Amino acid sequence: MLCVLDGAKALRKAVRSVLGVSTPVQRCIRHKERNVLEHLPERDRPAVRRRLRRAWERDDHARAEQELRLLAGELERTHPGAAASLAEGLSETLTVTRLGVRGPLRRTLASTNPCESMIECVRRSARNVKHWSSGEMGLRWTAAGMLEAERQFRKVIGYRDLAKLAVAVEREVGVPAAAHREKEAVTV
Repeated sequence: MLCVLDGAKALRKAVRSVLGVSTPVQRCIRHKERNVLEHLPERDRPAVRRRLRRAWERDDHARAEQELRLLAGELERTHPGAAASLAEGLSETLTVTRLGVRGPLRRTLASTNPCESMIECVRRSARNVKHWSSGEMGLRWTAAGMLEAERQFRKVIGYRDLAKLAVAVEREVGVPAAAHREKEAVTV
């Protein structure tokens, strides 16, 4: 399993405690970019944005990480808040690159935007509810919102590479693909 998260520390902690420390996590590069740029004056934002995006577009994980660390080092002198924001979770912004995911699938998985679109549909479906009588009611409205969102779902952009991603994740967490298939065969 690969988890794609925004910068929330609670989500990261939940992934660790529920799925284990070896579960790969991809941090949303759009959230990271926004957080870094918020610490900069307007005049410096376009150049830093270009450098961030150029690094995140690289297929070479080591080079991308080196470029991001270099940028964080340069920002340390002039804008320590931006440097700290970039350095925090920096390696997790490159997880899909490290796993060897390329092209459209990498762009899809590097951001939480697909999930946020579904969450917005759930919010929209429940926005007129004024009195929540129970947690069960909340679950029903959430389910209704997700069914509404489902109508807008399309294929995952880059879906043809999902099998390669699964193999890369299994390799990363140390679960041989053959053992995983045997486990599925036993449970069926």
